[in-house]
Amino acid sequence: MNTSKAVQDFPVAAPSRLSWGILLALWVALLVIAYAQPHQQPPHNPVPWWLVVPFGLALVVIGPYILLLHRRIRLKGRMLVAEAALHTRRVPVEELSLDQARIVSLDEHIEFKPMLRLFGFGLPGFKAGHYLLRNRRRAFCVLTDRRRVLVLPHGKGKLLLLSPEKPQALLDELRRMAQTPPQD
Repeated sequence: MNTSKAVQDFPVAAPSRLSWGILLALWVALLVIAYAQPHQQPPHNPVPWWLVVPFGLALVVIGPYILLLHRRIRLKGRMLVAEAALHTRRVPVEELSLDQARIVSLDEHIEFKPMLRLFGFGLPGFKAGHYLLRNRRRAFCVLTDRRRVLVLPHGKGKLLLLSPEKPQALLDELRRMAQTPPQD
């Protein structure tokens, strides 16, 4: 089998219930605000306003919900591909400093916590995209679980922070790939 064409998926850990709860709370809050306002039904409109409001406000929540669902980590050939929300990062395995890679808890290693979103999407318990970390380094993040984060250094001091369900399995596969020479 030609390993340069192989694709391996590593499922991303599920986001916390807080992320889902925030979206639900946002929708409920918008509904309360909308229904608290005085409304008058136009006589030429056969659809009652109280029926349109929940569906219209659901559109506000559906976009972030879809972004929350789209998350994937895969090895495609000799390329690590991390996708979340509308952001994708592709890094050749050869560019990763796997001898410095480690699995950490962001509660213990606060220097790796995302501090400032540069270009990304975030909810409590979910971070995707480019962030500035507390240690002032830049990182591409796909974070759903703060307790098990795979930190992968690569070119020019940048980092990848990933939350696969099984971070050790991903790290082991990356190290195995780095030890095998590329096949042409």
